[in-house]
Amino acid sequence: MEKDSLELHDVTVRFAGDSGDGMQLTGTQFTNTTALVGNDVSTLPDYPAEIRAPVGTTYGVSGFQLHFSNIDIQTPGDSPDVLVAMNPAALKVNLRDLKAGATIIINVNSFETKNLRLAGYDVNPLDDGSLDGYNVVQVPLSSLTSKALDGSGLSAKDISRSKNFFALGMMYWLYSRPVEPTIDWIDSKFKSVPLIAEANKKVLMAGYYYGENTELFTTRYFVEPAKLPQGMYRSISGNEATALGFITASVKSGLPLFLGSYPITPASDILHELSKYKNFGVRTFQAEDEIAGITAAIGAAFSGALGITTTSGPGLALKTEALGLAVMTEVPIVVIDVQRGGPSTGLPTKTEQSDLLQAVHGRNGECPVVVIAASTPSDCFYMAIEAARIAFKYMVPVILLTDGYIANGAEPWKIPEPDTIPEIKVKIRTEKEGFFPYLRDENLARPWALPGTPGLEHRIGGLEKANITGNVSYDPENHEFMVRLRARKVKNIENDIPDLVVAGDLDAELLVVGWGGTYGAINEAVNRIRENDKKVAHAHFKYISPFPKNTRSVLKKYKKILCPELNLGQLSQLLKAEFMADVETFNKIQGLPFKSYEIENKIETMLGEL
Repeated sequence: MEKDSLELHDVTVRFAGDSGDGMQLTGTQFTNTTALVGNDVSTLPDYPAEIRAPVGTTYGVSGFQLHFSNIDIQTPGDSPDVLVAMNPAALKVNLRDLKAGATIIINVNSFETKNLRLAGYDVNPLDDGSLDGYNVVQVPLSSLTSKALDGSGLSAKDISRSKNFFALGMMYWLYSRPVEPTIDWIDSKFKSVPLIAEANKKVLMAGYYYGENTELFTTRYFVEPAKLPQGMYRSISGNEATALGFITASVKSGLPLFLGSYPITPASDILHELSKYKNFGVRTFQAEDEIAGITAAIGAAFSGALGITTTSGPGLALKTEALGLAVMTEVPIVVIDVQRGGPSTGLPTKTEQSDLLQAVHGRNGECPVVVIAASTPSDCFYMAIEAARIAFKYMVPVILLTDGYIANGAEPWKIPEPDTIPEIKVKIRTEKEGFFPYLRDENLARPWALPGTPGLEHRIGGLEKANITGNVSYDPENHEFMVRLRARKVKNIENDIPDLVVAGDLDAELLVVGWGGTYGAINEAVNRIRENDKKVAHAHFKYISPFPKNTRSVLKKYKKILCPELNLGQLSQLLKAEFMADVETFNKIQGLPFKSYEIENKIETMLGEL
């Protein structure tokens, strides 16, 4: 039958099913293909916390949402236009998020009595009218996959696992995406098991042609490429960008990169990614625990490497004493904290911004470190380089905060030309004349003297050091002097970081401030408000300890300040404490990122009060 064709400006799609249904793979392939087509894209993977939740239950639902458009976008979309639900549990978990009138593509084969009961349905939602108002498309995905692979020689289990490729092929047809990139990926991924490769390609094409031939779809959609700045792009997640950023910092500084890390969700992908780059001199050490991970990084930094360690909130707590050792010995290490829901084990696969106060204050004694935060997946690349630069220049530990949302999410990244990234200057002391381990340069940084350098032998450890000599000292005046000196060194970094930039209407009465991964939702909300001829400004913090030098003057200009955070108001607390700012908090602690309309509604309310 002849199909209608309709151009769209943007679409939000969510794939959902059991954790064994391949939803992350399906979403990733759709994302990569969409990026190759030239659309701007932003993603939100959603993993179940349970490693082996019972099949068919709501606890085991895995989802992948992507938003693609012909214009620049900042978020993975507030509410899906399309849900592909592989079973009743996927429908039940995700139905509340859909737009009114959204399309729901359902694997009708899975809506049998057992699965309905496992999902908590007393009656079949396909029959009780609860889906009225949605465009429900019932597709027998499982039986169509089995039919396509009849006689393939695969087991029933392997055939069932291929149904995600049928759904992917169908969605490629529906949104005018090419299948060739995924076919190439299948050939590469399964080259050692050609039977599986051929089966997946066959099912992919079966799904594509089903979209073309079925009467269930009367319209095919297409989204024009986005008009992005010219250059070479790739789809990149925050964890991938973080890894590449530190490799770049290693090359630009001329120092080898060492990662000491204990696997922890959602930071483990940085370890996996860096382990692929041994040809760049990268050394990765999977430690037996969090403490071993950071102490190995301290040892690597002491010996002249770019020493880094990755973790999440619970791991940062365990690294606390060793981080104090790095402060006392003044070695340049970077701790990457990919934040997740807490406290304790909390919500391992969900996002949060709950570690800010821990990063700034969470150590014994007066123990200042530098704290910076990335705001988007691609920004993780640049903030990783910046973390290394600051650590080297000031001989100080740096904590780089990301979060599960931007770490697992992806967006198009314009690959920079290597020459546009500045060299990172590193001072390694080699002269023995006049050497003392705690002499200071103009940045208050002590000399970096590598072990084994003749004449530069020195002791290092966690006990308080005498000024200049570095000898162990219990002198009270010396202790106070060293405490104040270490604090002043971190504070002086405000002279070496960019000013806080205000976007939007500089003459507005309301300023929205944020930090980290809330950037996209805040930015989209502010832009929509301004499109309605209302004035609002936005400032986003990437540097938190120390704050940018102009922070006080910026905050004083506005009658009201709103701070959306995925916590109970941690940045708000810091701004109130340091600048006496009258900040109104707007908090969400659900393991989910803000939707831009949530912030937009809050801004509208505050503007109405002015």
